[in-house]
Amino acid sequence: MATKGYELTEAEWEIIQVVWAHEPCAAPTVQEALETRKQWTYSTVKTLMDRMVAKGLLSTERIRNLILYRSAITQKQARKGEVARTLARAFGGAFTPLMQFLLESHTLSDAELAELESMIRKKRRRER
Repeated sequence: MATKGYELTEAEWEIIQVVWAHEPCAAPTVQEALETRKQWTYSTVKTLMDRMVAKGLLSTERIRNLILYRSAITQKQARKGEVARTLARAFGGAFTPLMQFLLESHTLSDAELAELESMIRKKRRRER
């Protein structure tokens, strides 16, 4: 099953992570959660969240005067979009150079290497 990827801006990442943790939630909840890190005003957060609704990243539910926001995409979809963007921008869309870069630039434990090898073996078995 293919999962559609979504490209989020840095601000959208900040907001959707709060929504994932607190959904459903109102814009003031998101603004308060980000206040110490971002110093964004309520109107900034509300504007960003409304734009995210228009982009299909968030959905809303109105209960009288309260608007509750929920994520309209999964964490997997958001990650897929982010990895696809990085792959395209930094590696010309080629997966092997990305993996080579990650393997050469990070120290992996024997357990982590074994887990990666196991994932590759499972993938090969599924595609036969």
